[in-house]
Amino acid sequence: MMNEEEFSNWYNDIIERANLSDKRYPIKGMNVWTPYGWKVMTNIDRHMRNEMERTKHDEVCFPLLIPEDQFAKEAEHIKGFDEQVYWVTHAGKNQLDVRLLLRPTSETAMYPMFSLWVRSHADLPLKIFQIVNTFRYETKQTRSFVRVREIHFFEAHTCHADFEDAERQIKEDVEVMDRLSKKLCLPYLLSKRPNWDKFAGAVYTLGVDIFMPTGKALQIASIHQYKENFSKAYNIKYEDENGNHKDVHQTTYGMSERVLGAVIGVHGDKKGLIMPPSIAPIQIVIIPVLAKGKNEEILKKNRELKEELNNNGFRAFLDERDIRPGSKYFDWEIKGVPIRIELGPRDIENKVAIVVRRDTGKKIEIKREKLIDVLKKIMDDISTELYKKAEAQLKNNILSCKTIDEIKSAESFVKIDWCGNDDCGQRICEESGFTMLGTPVNSEKLDKQAKCVLCNKEAATKAYMARTY
Repeated sequence: MMNEEEFSNWYNDIIERANLSDKRYPIKGMNVWTPYGWKVMTNIDRHMRNEMERTKHDEVCFPLLIPEDQFAKEAEHIKGFDEQVYWVTHAGKNQLDVRLLLRPTSETAMYPMFSLWVRSHADLPLKIFQIVNTFRYETKQTRSFVRVREIHFFEAHTCHADFEDAERQIKEDVEVMDRLSKKLCLPYLLSKRPNWDKFAGAVYTLGVDIFMPTGKALQIASIHQYKENFSKAYNIKYEDENGNHKDVHQTTYGMSERVLGAVIGVHGDKKGLIMPPSIAPIQIVIIPVLAKGKNEEILKKNRELKEELNNNGFRAFLDERDIRPGSKYFDWEIKGVPIRIELGPRDIENKVAIVVRRDTGKKIEIKREKLIDVLKKIMDDISTELYKKAEAQLKNNILSCKTIDEIKSAESFVKIDWCGNDDCGQRICEESGFTMLGTPVNSEKLDKQAKCVLCNKEAATKAYMARTY
């Protein structure tokens, strides 16, 4: 594992050299998405849009500004965000009668409209999502993708006739998260957050945490069960089949650009990024190996290969820059392109191609007529191996602790026995310096006679803890 300073230096260096983001914009924490970084993020968004279409969510786009009176309708919500919001108080020289804020998240923007859209049981379930920028005045040290003030954000919001249907939605959200994690090769820990750390206004919150190379946890997504908390505040009612008016039950599922920070941290190495094939802007880079007197013929064959790869569903790029091949290798390794193909005069003559995997560095010679099929298999193998490696890292860095001192000395995730009492849980956090991620969603068996790590009373559950970003 890296210490925090080593990781921070490595992480910032990789982002700069791979040209994923530019933090020189004159507002701290509001960074510029550069072309390569934006392509990665839009590929992630594409996978999420595919999942939303599969699960019959409709995409919307709500305004950026929220009136203060609507924001204030849900008191718990404002308590959770009131110190983080950006306020708009003037239009030109005119002071506004009602202050406006830049959305920190969109419950209070959407739900006044939901009260107009939902009228009868036939309107349910209502399932929508949007991918937008949200704004939070982050006071801690900012870091690209991980802690920023303008956040690229996915959020799905749903309305249901009853609690049971909302619970089915939560299960669907977990399934979506699992499918997406396979695409990103990011195994995760799913925990039910403790009461003191659930989302403002939620009945309960599920957190999605990634193990980072420093041993810390990075939350990339969360799923919330609201029951009727927001619908009562915003008067979102429906008429059932018997003519009775009832409050809807609601859920949300949110994921931020932190997911890209996780991809960088989990899969990167000393050479640079290692992109999972599903989100790599360029999946295969072709490097022509030129020879005097044969350059045009070699380039022609390389261009034909690029067209063939693109026609077979790969995102391929031919690097024709007039620089040494070694410099090209270096550049594309930094950017994490999954596969490099080298094609020179001898390869063309022998009807083969030299293929190099970014994750292992392994170089293999493949017959030209078998290239497409072999490349498809290699792509699958890269994804499988990246996921397995990250999964082993996660599992091997969960340490069972029986005392507060053991927690304090841990450099990874920890698992404890806990009585389930909130006061005791908060004291465990205060005394250990760790954050309680929560209790496992899929319940884990307690040992016989298991005692709480702090109060020594009978344990009610396992709980996960970690230092966090």
